[in-house]
Amino acid sequence: MAKRDYYEILGLSRDAAGSEIKKAYRRLAMKYHPDRNPDDDGSEELFKEASEAYEILSDDERRAAYDRFGHAGVDASAGMGAGFGSSTFSDIFSDVFGDIFAGARTRTSSYRGGDLRYTLDLDLEQAVRGDTIEINVPTLGACEECKGSGARAGTERSACPDCGGAGQIRVAQGFFSLQQTCPRCRGQGQIIRDPCRSCGGQGRIERSRTLAVKVPSGVDTGDRIRLAGEGEAGLGGGPPGDLYVQISVSEHPIFEREGKHLYCDVPISFVDAALGGELEVPTLDGKVMLKIPEGTQSGRLFRLRGKGVSPVRGGSTGDLLCRVAVETPVKLSAEQKAILGQLRETLQAGGRRHSPKEVSWFEGVKDFFDSLRS
Repeated sequence: MAKRDYYEILGLSRDAAGSEIKKAYRRLAMKYHPDRNPDDDGSEELFKEASEAYEILSDDERRAAYDRFGHAGVDASAGMGAGFGSSTFSDIFSDVFGDIFAGARTRTSSYRGGDLRYTLDLDLEQAVRGDTIEINVPTLGACEECKGSGARAGTERSACPDCGGAGQIRVAQGFFSLQQTCPRCRGQGQIIRDPCRSCGGQGRIERSRTLAVKVPSGVDTGDRIRLAGEGEAGLGGGPPGDLYVQISVSEHPIFEREGKHLYCDVPISFVDAALGGELEVPTLDGKVMLKIPEGTQSGRLFRLRGKGVSPVRGGSTGDLLCRVAVETPVKLSAEQKAILGQLRETLQAGGRRHSPKEVSWFEGVKDFFDSLRS
């Protein structure tokens, strides 16, 4: 049976460039490969036909002979040129598909160490003002005896005999020759024949380090501080990882924080709320006097500007907002109860003008019931 034209097999014109030949063959090889068509004998023949066409046309000398003499110019039985099979299919696969796996061939014997996370608990004062705190971090540090190489002092790692230091080995699968990670050196390309006694060849040992962490003012729960190079030591002498200090601010007995603002509840007697006066209230910078106007209602907020938090990322300082809580007196004496009884009578005699919230509340209730009747 006469062979088909190689250009026809690949679907190309006779003046096709080398890159077009490779692209056409790659497409056909992926389409007709026997592993993709296990029950189709015809696909295997088409695959072999495309491979033969590519082997001839991808070689400049054999392509020139084919263009001049046809199949006779490359047929070994005719005594001219070399027939298909003079180079293995592994060579063809490496030439056409090698760029896909090129990244897998590069291996290194050293690796970056892992990053670590440490949760640092702060009180509100430390978070607002900043502080320098010493922490103890358990980690994997470089072995001092072998300097992180894993090999006994005075010796070195040697090239893996299975992969020749490439970190990859070739595995034949049908027509394909694939590269896989070398199981002996695990892709590092090197092995340790005489491991360090201190670290057992790992290049790292467990240790605890004391570090001073500088906490900037204004940090809050969820903020992170990165300490470059303070994580785990790398493998095979690789660079260390980083340490991330996670900030957690504990609850304060007096203040609540919302962003850059602080809040606190200030209890006052109903007499001070009614008559007004001055109260001493706490701030993070000390005590200040807060003026309470007469007729102050429970829940009213008083703003002390600039008494909050200076944000860690910059910006204006927040405020302290004091929330008034009017206290009802308890454990009254008989005399005190009598005085309050007299006060109630005088307030009732004056109508509801002394209780503005009560008036508005009753009006709202009345409107509600009126809407139900309509």
